[in-house]
Amino acid sequence: MGAYKYISETLQTQYKERDPGYRQKITNWRNAPVIERVEHPANLARARKLGYKAKQGYSVVRVRIDKGRRTRRKTMGGRKHKNYYRFVQPGMSHQVMAEQRVNRQYKNMEVLNSYWVGEDGMYKYFEVILADPEKKTVTAASVIRKGRTFRGLTAKGNSGTPNKKVAMNKRLRRKAAARKPYKFERYVKKEKKEVAAAPSKPK
Repeated sequence: MGAYKYISETLQTQYKERDPGYRQKITNWRNAPVIERVEHPANLARARKLGYKAKQGYSVVRVRIDKGRRTRRKTMGGRKHKNYYRFVQPGMSHQVMAEQRVNRQYKNMEVLNSYWVGEDGMYKYFEVILADPEKKTVTAASVIRKGRTFRGLTAKGNSGTPNKKVAMNKRLRRKAAARKPYKFERYVKKEKKEVAAAPSKPK
């Protein structure tokens, strides 16, 4: 078993057993800023699996997200039926919200991926992997696509979209048909065979 396997199992054990070191770490994160850049990822095995490299141009940012239901913003539309609700569902997970908040602050970088690092009774903590497309040391081809997290191109953003192979629209069907090799078959007119008439029965 490699070192990364031991790292993953140790973090899972600390979270399940509420290790004192883990609780102290969560307390420090709660008192830290909401979005904070870190030098080393908390879960190195998961970060390396999602594209992180210890090179110039790669960064890891930890972000804190509130748990629970999302209270709607107070509107000034008067006493109408459409304003009689307290909570809204944004249609995205906490992890996607964390990616978008980090990308709004670090606009010159692109989000590669993110992963969960911990939670308590009030907050969830995620680490977001960022890459600078202007650096030559960044070799990830996906960094070229701008605004990945806002377009649902990250691993977590794609988890809620339907499979295109199952429900393929007309444009994708045309592309799939164009990729198939075309085999030319010469048309040959087939002659009709004369069917012999059945002998009539004697009266």
